[in-house]
Amino acid sequence: MTAESLHELEPQLAANRRYWTGWAGADPTADLTLYRSNVAHGMLNGVLRVRNQPLDAAIKDAKRRLDGTQWLWWVGADSDHGTAEGLLAHGAQQVADLPVMAIDITTFTDPVTPADLKIRTVGGRAEMEEYVQAYAEPLGFDPDDLKPVVERELDFGYLDVVRLAGIVDGGTVATCALSLGTDVAGIFCVATAPEYRRRGIATALTLEALRIARQSGRTVATLQASSDGEPVYRRLGFETVSRYRLFALPA
Repeated sequence: MTAESLHELEPQLAANRRYWTGWAGADPTADLTLYRSNVAHGMLNGVLRVRNQPLDAAIKDAKRRLDGTQWLWWVGADSDHGTAEGLLAHGAQQVADLPVMAIDITTFTDPVTPADLKIRTVGGRAEMEEYVQAYAEPLGFDPDDLKPVVERELDFGYLDVVRLAGIVDGGTVATCALSLGTDVAGIFCVATAPEYRRRGIATALTLEALRIARQSGRTVATLQASSDGEPVYRRLGFETVSRYRLFALPA
């Protein structure tokens, strides 16, 4: 894969579908790509794309299959034309606009880890519990209801996710997940505890994920950034190549 592939969207969107459907062991290639983890968080249940079918029928099917959960509908370049407008016509509200960013990982600089930071790969229940606890507040999870999140992480649908924990003074203070299930590496779940931000920890974890991805033979990595994260990733060399619009539909 070459640097020109930064602007080939389908492999990047496929990486995104692969990761999120992993929370539910769902099919990332379905025309109505739907996943239901039953965890009470909108990002962990929803529709990632719809194609080649009437939107009215897709909405009806999605509401039936996702009833009783918190869920979101993603609209990106892999959905049928007019999907966003159709959702709005059905009373949906747009709740987020996320840039799809990509980087040529054959050219980035190897990570420089802050002196007090150790990075380890998460394995086993105890480390997973610490990992989930670390990203719970930054990513909007209920800190008092993390057991189902831990169980879903431990029983993830695909085995090709590398979870990195940033350790300071013996405790997990930051996280990053690297999905290697497709030709393009996907980066997710980048989070840092508020009191440890602006110390280069999340940057070090992201660069370590890119190093692992490059070592695996991949040449492009992708992620979806928050408004706060976009300028940080841009400084690392990521380019914005597309966008996702996320919608919430009325019950």
